[in-house]
Amino acid sequence: MVGAARQSPPPGTTSELATRARHGSRLTGVTRPLAPIPLARGTHGAVVAPHHLASAAGLAILQAGGNAVDAAIATNAVLAVVNGNACGIGGDAFWLIWDAATGREVALNGSGRSSSRADAGALRRSGLDRLPLRGGLTITVPGAVRSWGDAHERYGRLPRTDLLAPAIVLAEEGFPAWDGFISAVENGARAFERALGRDAAWFSVYRPHDRPWRPGERIRLPALAATLRRIAANGWDEFYGGRTAELQCAALAAAGSAIAADDLTAHASTWTEPIATDYRGVTVTTHPPNSSGFVALEILDILERFDPPDAATFADGLGADVGWIHLGIEASKLAMADRDAHLTDPDTHRAPLERLLANEHAAEQAARIDPLRASQAVPATVPRGGGTIWLGVVDGAGNAVSLIESNYMGFGSGVVDPATGITYQNRGSFFSLDPDHPNVLAAAKRTLHTLLPGMLFRNGRPWVVVGSMGGDAQPQIHAQVVSGLVDGRLDVASAIGMPRWFVEPEEHFAPPDLVRAEPRFRPGVLEGLAAMGHPLKPTEPFSGLLGHCHAIELVDGGPADGGTLAAATDPRSAGLPATW
Repeated sequence: MVGAARQSPPPGTTSELATRARHGSRLTGVTRPLAPIPLARGTHGAVVAPHHLASAAGLAILQAGGNAVDAAIATNAVLAVVNGNACGIGGDAFWLIWDAATGREVALNGSGRSSSRADAGALRRSGLDRLPLRGGLTITVPGAVRSWGDAHERYGRLPRTDLLAPAIVLAEEGFPAWDGFISAVENGARAFERALGRDAAWFSVYRPHDRPWRPGERIRLPALAATLRRIAANGWDEFYGGRTAELQCAALAAAGSAIAADDLTAHASTWTEPIATDYRGVTVTTHPPNSSGFVALEILDILERFDPPDAATFADGLGADVGWIHLGIEASKLAMADRDAHLTDPDTHRAPLERLLANEHAAEQAARIDPLRASQAVPATVPRGGGTIWLGVVDGAGNAVSLIESNYMGFGSGVVDPATGITYQNRGSFFSLDPDHPNVLAAAKRTLHTLLPGMLFRNGRPWVVVGSMGGDAQPQIHAQVVSGLVDGRLDVASAIGMPRWFVEPEEHFAPPDLVRAEPRFRPGVLEGLAAMGHPLKPTEPFSGLLGHCHAIELVDGGPADGGTLAAATDPRSAGLPATW
């Protein structure tokens, strides 16, 4: 197994980190320096998330006797408080759950729908040719809380009050301002002043002092704490039918949203089956549409048609070679074009997954790639950008959760209800107003989502729980990390720490040709990509612009099979792995 290739100091300790940083790690006979990324090891459970307070909350739930689903809900709830720029109870969620008792993986779609009164024709007649990026028109019914309730009802062990208690305390008593949050607030202030005006409620909730937060300054969200208390006391339905729903309806109407009480009460999650592909003997699973999971699978299917670099290429910690990165970029362009052409609510239009994930399609797509030159991508039909969290949990019984939740762009729509503290997502901005487009806005419809959770399996058993945030970058990051794990035979910390790239439009609805890349690649890689015709935009090393990816490996089958766990969080985030 990848995580067992090395003799280490005590798991997750500073000494292990120091040893990795000083001496590197031996893999396939090659010694290479590693980025100082903590690889925490445990035998009873592991939690990874993009903020350390959330990982700690999830671990506490495991230690109190909760299972992976319990811990995932607690972790997500804390992230809704401390990482409210990226996720929250006004957003959507997609789950993968491995149930060790039945030996079965299931998927849970916790994404919301448009209002039952949504009318693309009426918006076109009002003069719109596209939906705005912010404001009331972009809000869809928040699905995350319902998904928490559905997952908890089927699999949960501890009471709801225990799961929400850490988030309530942090919202009520406050949490320390951290760099990523401070930056997100300042970016949000500029965006919302332009889009919504300086008197928008967002400013009173997230920038109440009319100045940037100071690092470490305590941030309190009392209205959000009160809402979480009502849900804890009254049940998950409180969000969709209780006093909280009444307050939401008033706030949504004031924001110009068509979502009303009947839309909230009618909302339901959907239990479904994961989709999967085989990548060089490893089964890669993810969530079906309206998730973008198939995009990651298609990228891997295309890449499997080519010979990967030798594992030793990955072993120096500097990532793949220029040829492999070029193939990944080109495969991503092709897969994203398929997403834009087909992805939407499967209840209204079924993406032809049988064709898109077939060997024949992968071979056709691979044949379209010039190994020496960048192609011209087709224009995107959805806006760029992202703002999301991914978290993973494995418990001592072997249950596993891969959960991704999001408000979409930083602070979503910018609509914040000061009475409830809810920040509403802007996923509705993905809807098209083109009547011939599969993702055209319609009543009570789910839009396409960039979100995708992931798991990797060997011999029918979970091997790695993995996922990332980053909008269009998500399937590209997923493919890079999977390649690092499988082709490079890296441990999870090394795969996450590799230098990263992704291709996206330079502006909304432009062709996805611009390649963002860290400068940490080996000499000649970025120059080689530029010579092939890829427009490059270098980022800072370990830049959050390149997404956050985290992972848990079940070493030797994990605790339930007598093995252990290895967990790592992305150094581009504020996360730390939590194990015991």
